Amino acid sequence: MTTEPLGHLAPSPREGFEGKVALITGASRGIGRALALSLAARGATPVINYRRDEDAARDTIAEIERLGAPGVSIRADLESVDQIEAMFDQVSEQFGRLDFFVSNASASNFRPLMELKPHHLERTFNTNVRAFVIGTQRAAQLMVQGGRIVVLSSYGSVRVFPTYANLGANKAALEMWARYMAVELAPRGINVNAVNPGIISSDSSAFFYQTGLVAPLETVVPKIPKQRLGTVREAADCVLFLLSPASEYVTGTTLVVDGGLTAVSPPFESDLPRGN
Repeated sequence: MTTEPLGHLAPSPREGFEGKVALITGASRGIGRALALSLAARGATPVINYRRDEDAARDTIAEIERLGAPGVSIRADLESVDQIEAMFDQVSEQFGRLDFFVSNASASNFRPLMELKPHHLERTFNTNVRAFVIGTQRAAQLMVQGGRIVVLSSYGSVRVFPTYANLGANKAALEMWARYMAVELAPRGINVNAVNPGIISSDSSAFFYQTGLVAPLETVVPKIPKQRLGTVREAADCVLFLLSPASEYVTGTTLVVDGGLTAVSPPFESDLPRGN
């Protein structure tokens, strides 16, 4: 019996992506933008959603077109059900189908528990959880030949840290929704998974750690086993895997991308008495 060299079995970087249509929310910057560019480079058509930063969206579209893919952007505030519906209507009218849906956009406020008001709770839920559920319902209707759905979570879904309760609880809900969705949509050939990034070097993490409500990054990073922040490309590559043919048998799970952050807990090495 002869054995084919493993190198001959490696898929082309474009395999499984060529000609696919992907809707990515919050894709004008950060992880969403990095994913859109990776998909464009592999022959897919990324449809980028953004809320208000038109300049960033325009720059992303220009880069997508430079990679040889069509540039398509849709402005929609995911806090609005009507705008979510209009976004999917536009995808349906323009392409007639959808292969990948990545729910990446997120927004919240950062306050201690006792300072949270009802409108803080409602707006965070609507923008994160409700938008994902409605988006998945609409995406599944367009995935007539199966597809992939991925939602971006956060390490605040499994660990507690100051001022993050509102968003962290919603992120935990997203991961649970992904599991329920995976079971219900599996017969339709649709995989649903979550990606849980740790502290990623991005505009979002910079904003959070610059609020002054949490410890400065220079005291946090040394406690991460990898001793550094993650990159948007590293997080996007993990989403890319969940969209690829290699993940066909992966559904209903959460892929943690955090440099070991959630694997550790106090006492840290830096807490040990000097001389140990």
